[in-house]
This record gives sequence, C-alpha cells and structure tokens, in this order.
Amino acid sequence: MIHNPVLRGFEPDPVILRVGDDHYLATSTFEWYPGVRLHHSRDLVNWRALGGVLDSRRLLDLTGVPDSGGIWAPGLSYADGLFHLVFTVVDTYAEGWKDLPNYVTTAPSIEGPWSDPVPLHGRGFDVSLFHDDDAGDGRSWLLNMRFDWRPQRESFAGIELQEYDRKTRTLLGESRTISVGTAAGVAEGPHLYKKDGWYYLVHAEGGTGYEHGAAVARSRDLFGPYEPDPAGPLLTSRHDPSLDLQKAGHCSLVETSAGEWYAAHITARPYSERGRCVLGRETALQPVAWTEDGWPRIAGGVPAVTVPAPALPAAPVPPEPATDDFATLGPQWSTLRRPPAADWIEPAPGRLRLHGGQSPVGRRAPSLAARRVTAPRCTFETLLTFAPRTPDHLAGLTAYYNTRNWHYLYVTAEDDGTPVLTALSCEAGALTAHPVRIPLRPGLPLLLRANLDGPALRFSYDRDHDADETGPHTLPLDLDATVLSDEHADEFHDGQLRVLGFTGAMLGLWAQDLDGSGVHADFAYATYREVHA
Repeated sequence: MIHNPVLRGFEPDPVILRVGDDHYLATSTFEWYPGVRLHHSRDLVNWRALGGVLDSRRLLDLTGVPDSGGIWAPGLSYADGLFHLVFTVVDTYAEGWKDLPNYVTTAPSIEGPWSDPVPLHGRGFDVSLFHDDDAGDGRSWLLNMRFDWRPQRESFAGIELQEYDRKTRTLLGESRTISVGTAAGVAEGPHLYKKDGWYYLVHAEGGTGYEHGAAVARSRDLFGPYEPDPAGPLLTSRHDPSLDLQKAGHCSLVETSAGEWYAAHITARPYSERGRCVLGRETALQPVAWTEDGWPRIAGGVPAVTVPAPALPAAPVPPEPATDDFATLGPQWSTLRRPPAADWIEPAPGRLRLHGGQSPVGRRAPSLAARRVTAPRCTFETLLTFAPRTPDHLAGLTAYYNTRNWHYLYVTAEDDGTPVLTALSCEAGALTAHPVRIPLRPGLPLLLRANLDGPALRFSYDRDHDADETGPHTLPLDLDATVLSDEHADEFHDGQLRVLGFTGAMLGLWAQDLDGSGVHADFAYATYREVHA
C-alpha cells in the first residue's frame, strides 16, 4: 500500500516523471537551496531523497528573494536522452506586481551535470514542458499560467502555450491562451498529456488554501477548445473538512511500466479542522482510473490516506539515520538563500561549522542550515560549542518558518562578555525577548533540544560537561508552534498582499555575526526523531 503523504513536510507542487523503471518527484523549494528537491522511487511506495538540482549560484541566485519567493512549481520532463527542468524564480510578488523570470536547464542524468540555465520568458509562473512525440514531428511546448498585473483585471489570466525548440532552447512563435479554467478560478500549475488521440490539460484551481483543487479538460486539438470533465474536479478536499488530507490539488500524472496511472498532488494536514498547517503542503499519490469514454478519475474525487500500490516489484530504501554527524551535508538539509560554500558552512565528521551570517531578517547572507518538520510530534537536538564575545554574536537552534516567524534558542554574550543561553521569538515581524537568561561557563559544549508536540513547542538544554549539572532542563516557555504555518505567515495590509506563506516549518542550526568580527559556531551532530503515539 501507499501511505500518504509519501513526501512529508514542506514538499509542495509535485511533478512526477517516469523514465524506464525509475520514478522521480520534483517539488518547489522557494527561498531554500538546493532549488527543486528530487526524490526517486521504483515502486511509488518507497522514496529516497536525492537532494536538489539547483545547488550553486551558477544555476540559481536567490539573493534577496522575498519570503516564499524563489522557486515556484517546477516542471520536469525527459526527451532526447536529456532531463529537462523548467522553473520560475519569483523575485517579487507583492502589492500587485510579480517579477517572474523563467529558465530551462538540461542534464543527461538526474544527478547532473545540469547545463547553464537559459532564460525563457517572464509572463507567468508554474511552467512545464510537453513533448508531443506522438505527433511524429518531435515538437515541444511550454505551458504556464499567464499573470496580468493590470488593476481591475483578473491576475490569473489563463493557461498559455508556446512552442519550444529543444535544439536551440528558444521559444518560437507567439503564445496562445488555451484555457481560462473553470468557475473555481485561479487556473495555474498546468500539465499536458496525450492519450488515445486526446490532449488532456490538468491544472490547479481555487487557490492554494482550503478551496484548492485540480481540474482536467481535453481536446482533440492541441490548441483547443478544451472541454472540462463534466464530472467536476479531478481532486479536491474543499467540500469535506473532515478529510485527513486537506488542500488537495495541483496534480501531475504518470503511467507506470505496468500501465497503471497515478496522480501526484499537494495536500496538507491541519492540526484542527481547517486550522493551521505547520507541516506545510506535502506530496501525496492517488490511483487514477480511466473511464470508458476517456476521462481520468480519482475515486470520489477526494484524497485517500492509504491507496493500493502499483503492480511493481517492491523496492525498499534504507531508512535515514536519526543522527547526522555531518561527514557531508546530506540531502535532508537545506540552506537559506545561499548555497553551501566553505566561506560560511563547513561540514566535517563530528562538526558542522557555521560562520556567523546576517541578522534573522537578512536576505543576502544568512547562516542557517535546516531540515523539514515531517510529523506533528518530533524532537531535534544538537551539541553546540560557541564562544560569543558580544551581544552581536548569536548561535543556536531554531524552529523556523520565514524571516518574520520563528523561535530561537541561542547562546550569546552579555555586555561584559559572559556567555548566556536565552530565547527569542518573532511573530509577524514582532520580536519577543523571553525572560530567560542562563549563565554559561565559557567554551563548554551545550546540548540544545526542541520538542514539537502538535501546536506546542518547548526548548530544553543540558550542560552535561558541567559537574554541577543535573539536566536536561526544559525552559519555562510554552511557545506557539502554529505561527510556523502558511496560514499565519500570510500578511495583507490595506487590502494589498505583502507576504505569502508557501513553505513549512523547519528545524535548523543558525548563527549570526552582526558586527562582522568573524565568529563561528560548531555543531557536533544533529538528531531528528519523529515521535509516534
């Protein structure tokens, strides 16, 4: 059986691709490196993280992108013996405007090397490529939603199609709008498929919240007109708040080597009915059956937690070790707005060294390495060695959503240089300095731990190298974990969108050097465990 979600935690906008016996899922990463996360499976049940595609500034520059900007909804396809990745880098999105450069890069293997990205256009986002090999002429087409910036216009202006030349990596001719979607509105995330002489357009609709869904339409002609499925949405949770999997939509389809079809889609697991989703938007799979008259259908049009697996040989993957000693920076880790480089992050066996970076609101050079929260109840622990000299030096453990929403357990120094452990929270940009200041002995390692228990977050510490210590000690703070959610992160002012929440909660290791004196922090290990009742 397939147990959903198959990719837990912040893994939205999945595009699924099969090449031979190998299945790949690519997901959005927004302001985090490496851009476009990849997972691999041979049976659709067991998935192995491969890391990300866009792992250097040659391939992707996220300097200064806004919270939940950066990489939106990539498209992954295969043609001419090459993997083709198309992606949007959202540089701005607020106050009625969007800057949306789109690029294409290719590689002979999913592990690279990936070519220098070639710019395409900036008219919209959620790009994908359709290779019309069945037509016999080998033509390819780029799809995207069309964004219209003009006031009093519908900003989601429909699904566009434009020819793409694979040899020259250029767009040809003019773009054409092939669909404006259904009455649910907000048509985006388009993918095209061809089967039995029909072109099938699958797209997201209804926005990214609880009205989210996926629709399908078909045409005998590539350019339409496209007829929506008379049965209604391919998938949605909008009509049933009791479903375990909410916000279902944004589908892509795949046919297995056994001829079975599946849909990969977004979903979310709120902690209360239609409440906040700390885990962000996750990836799930549903079987797709084709009707006698040629429509793809998901049972009931709703997402199920447990579904039959395809008739493929089982292909288990080794479980991820709970403890990472940083021999390398593995695929479970992401870094904020800048790729890993020796000038700020140094993995080595038994030590991850972070050279202090910008403040928590800095968008050019923060020093944060983090991993996704994948379960409502989990723990995250590290052993920190840090020698701050001033209050401008900070390092520790964070439960993080974006620059405006986080909780931070950290070591810093008093005005006289005495090291102390304290905590700080930020909610919608408002800082709270918690009334906890624990003096430390200079130079001794300090265990730091975060415990997520559904909506509650608690920090604890242990000075296990101190002869007077009887820890671990839980700080007398009950912190609200639900501020680390899409719903809390969305901000509107005077009717204008200012901040989007598209990611999910992360647990990470953070260091600041606000006076530029060159301090660094060493983390001996990191242990992450899901806690199940």
